[in-house]
Amino acid sequence: MELLPAGTPPISKKQGFRSLKLVNVDMDQLLSDQPVGVDYGILDNGLRYYVRCNSKPRMRAALALAVRAGSVLEEEDERGVAHIVEHLAFSATKKYTNHDIIKFLESIGAEFGACQNAVTSADDTVYELLVPVDKPELLSRAISVLAEFSSEIRVSKDDLEKERGAVMEEYRGSRNATGRLQDAHWILMMEGSKYAERLPIGLERVIRTVSSETVKHFYKKWYHLCNMAVIAVGDFSDTQGVVELIKTHFGQKIPDPDPPLIPTIQVPSHDEPRFSCFVESEAAGSAVMISYKIPTDELKTVKDYCNLLAESMFLYALNQRFFKIARRNDPPYFSCSAAADVLVRPLKANIMTSSCKRKGTIEALESMLIEIESAYLERDQIQSTSLRDEYLQHFLHNEPVVGIEYEAQLQKTLLPHISTLEVSKCSEKLRTSCSCVIKTIEPQPFAVLDDLKNVVKKVNLLEEEGRISPWDDEHVPEEIVTTKPNMGHVVQELKYSNIGATELILSNGMRICYKHTDFLDDQVIFTGYSYGGLSELPENEYFSCSMGPTIAGEIGVFGYRPSVLMDMLAGKRAEVGTKIGAYMRTFYGDCSPSDLETALQLVYQLFTTNLTPGEEDVKIVMQMAEEAVSAQDRDPYTAFTNRVKELNYGNSYFFRPIRKSDLQKVDPRKACEFFSTCFKDPSAFTVVIVGNIDPTIAMPLILQYLGGIPKPPEPVMHFNRDELKGLPFTFPTSIHREVVRSPMVEAQCLVQICFPVELKNGTMVEEIHFVGFLSKLLETKIMQVLRFKHGQIYSVGVSVFLGGNKPSRIGDIRGDISINFSCDPEISSKLVDIALDEMLRLQEEGPSEQDVSTILEIEQRAHENGLQENYYWLDRILHSYQSRVYSGDVGTSFEIQDEGRSKVRSSLTTLTAQLALKRILPFPCKNKYTVVILMPKASPFQLLKSVFQSARTNYGREAKILAGVTGLAVLAFSLWRRAQNNSRHLLSRGAN
Repeated sequence: MELLPAGTPPISKKQGFRSLKLVNVDMDQLLSDQPVGVDYGILDNGLRYYVRCNSKPRMRAALALAVRAGSVLEEEDERGVAHIVEHLAFSATKKYTNHDIIKFLESIGAEFGACQNAVTSADDTVYELLVPVDKPELLSRAISVLAEFSSEIRVSKDDLEKERGAVMEEYRGSRNATGRLQDAHWILMMEGSKYAERLPIGLERVIRTVSSETVKHFYKKWYHLCNMAVIAVGDFSDTQGVVELIKTHFGQKIPDPDPPLIPTIQVPSHDEPRFSCFVESEAAGSAVMISYKIPTDELKTVKDYCNLLAESMFLYALNQRFFKIARRNDPPYFSCSAAADVLVRPLKANIMTSSCKRKGTIEALESMLIEIESAYLERDQIQSTSLRDEYLQHFLHNEPVVGIEYEAQLQKTLLPHISTLEVSKCSEKLRTSCSCVIKTIEPQPFAVLDDLKNVVKKVNLLEEEGRISPWDDEHVPEEIVTTKPNMGHVVQELKYSNIGATELILSNGMRICYKHTDFLDDQVIFTGYSYGGLSELPENEYFSCSMGPTIAGEIGVFGYRPSVLMDMLAGKRAEVGTKIGAYMRTFYGDCSPSDLETALQLVYQLFTTNLTPGEEDVKIVMQMAEEAVSAQDRDPYTAFTNRVKELNYGNSYFFRPIRKSDLQKVDPRKACEFFSTCFKDPSAFTVVIVGNIDPTIAMPLILQYLGGIPKPPEPVMHFNRDELKGLPFTFPTSIHREVVRSPMVEAQCLVQICFPVELKNGTMVEEIHFVGFLSKLLETKIMQVLRFKHGQIYSVGVSVFLGGNKPSRIGDIRGDISINFSCDPEISSKLVDIALDEMLRLQEEGPSEQDVSTILEIEQRAHENGLQENYYWLDRILHSYQSRVYSGDVGTSFEIQDEGRSKVRSSLTTLTAQLALKRILPFPCKNKYTVVILMPKASPFQLLKSVFQSARTNYGREAKILAGVTGLAVLAFSLWRRAQNNSRHLLSRGAN
């Protein structure tokens, strides 16, 4: 929300939080119920509008149509219809047919994709568009699209049949372990209310059989202008012109004289906790969830806002406590977090979630409940956040909107006066008598309901007897760097005007390149990299050393245990992380300009800390790793992912899945030694810094903490990029079609079609850009065919991998382009053939002029957006250093990259696109590819049945296919994230 009292003048000068003036406040002061800082009004037909000028990003506008109509309004035979209406909106309206709206969005560079343009919840449906406004007619047309959604969605029998398959595929995609867990928890939380029976995705039988008349009836009944709002926030020359466009497209619509009232659905409270022991055989691990349901707070006065701040502080402190406990010896859980979230219009919840070891849910639950009770006893240790979305909250939830600037001033005024007592009182809402829901999640049954009830009784008894202690204290050092290093100096300074960047060579050999931007006032980001990584290791050391970042993370890579460092960083916004890939090692950070010194101190500590693994640290990491491997074995996607890697890249040790036997071979000392060695020699690193950086302030800090990193007597891990050891990739040379069958609770089907790619060295820069354009072309055309023509998929993704060899400046580049989608298992092979036919057609006939124009526009708009983002510039400058054309002058390398893009853009026609498809992909594409299809493992009865069906229909050929879609996340555990991605991650750097 925003807070700005009437009459407060607009701010003409940017201010940081620390420079904001305090304000005089009265706790009983009412907050304005009229939004401030926005052009707000109500048309005669009941439509509300919010219009605001906002110059970031430039020449862009974020638009939304919010409708107070969601799944809770559905009748029994309509369950899922609110979501179907949302789908049909993009299919056809009175003015737009045959997915013309999607074609329009793509033609102006506003991409269409899964969950990108609309969302249906229990209470409402929101349609969102992000459009360019450099041409006046684009904004007008975009608003007209929203107007079509409000009353002109076409719901014919043909429209519904074409979209039914896409909706069904979205439903099928939600029936994995994560979806089942979420649905079960929702039903448990909403028990006794209509919300419990109105999940937005709906019922399969309704999706498959609902009539167009039923869908149309729901649409006409609930879509009324008095229940809608248009929000427009963007780089407008003035708001009144936008208001006039809204009036033009919406103002002539005639309202229903007697629309039905939107009912208020209550969720009953309960004094006794509810318990559930949920067994999910495909779950990523064991977990505990404790939820406390409370009515949504009315935000009417300054005191109400102060209470929200106190609640945020309480949850922050509680999360700190959970974090510390997870890093104790023999902790009750691996991780635990607390958050507040609005569930439905009348209800929010404070939710605590932990992940724990197998058979550890009871212990985790007890620890969580004790900490919540202990929080109430604490008195000393508690220490003292897009505009369109804020206006959505005002319309949908009646939250005040009273000005960004004043809200920040109010926070600064109130925070110092919120006492620890006020914060700890928030724990009163976290009692098992306050509509509490306790749930365990386990892959195999262990805990039973009586176990959960007994834990609650035990903790309540401990509280009554006064045997729960307040939070204990932990010594927190005052300084991250206790002795400041000797300041380095600049050996060489170069300025690159085409980038707007300055390059420094420091006395310890570290190369620094910094660029000042004004995109975000409160952001400075940086990345440092050096060549040489895991590929240099012999096989017998690879696995131990690959565990280095994980073990080091538990010990504390910055010289302090993570729990201590968390306290040291309280009140600061400074984050630094590390990554070790196949060919490169990197550190990266994100901080506020005022906390740049802290971030650079962490980098200094990274380079000067020698890690020694403790027995307990290693024990915890190994427990987490074993749980991750067990979760992998339960995951139905694992066999699919493993076969994808093996078929496309070979069966070397680098790509093989991790087994429990591998964990037993880990040498923790070797792992830590390797990690320390990776970040030891500053002269091997290039660091790029981008953001709101003031050189006069930043330079002394750079010289102190980066220039002050001691250079070792002899070079450490200095590698020539042309002499790195390449990974043992083996790419397929013929056609491979395979089906991977995996046991599943509910049928899922994933498909990947993969084509080997080899780019020649002579025209590498242009070829890289051609690959980017072609991948978007393929994604658009496959989507058109499989979804919009055949209606059988929800979304499609095309990914490019160009890391099939070391980042040398010589030689060709190997990699692949893959197409991924999910679908009905029964038609997966057919859809593969349709996709291959479309790709072959593009190779033989070429794309249309409209196809090329659309791809160029999407790329141009993405480029324009990127030019206003710090991460885009960071990536481009890094890419210029790592490009094979780089020879010491990053400005020239950057210019060559830019010229390559411009050259490809100016030359891209239907003919050149066709030639590139033939040149870059195998031609004909049907002569060399791999396909893997993940299918449910059939029972013997089903197999026998399929044999008879096959004999009767004479379908003797069974498709064999390949795919590269990751499965469920495993315990949010970095080890497994690395294991799933290390064959691709950080391998494509230096390609051109």
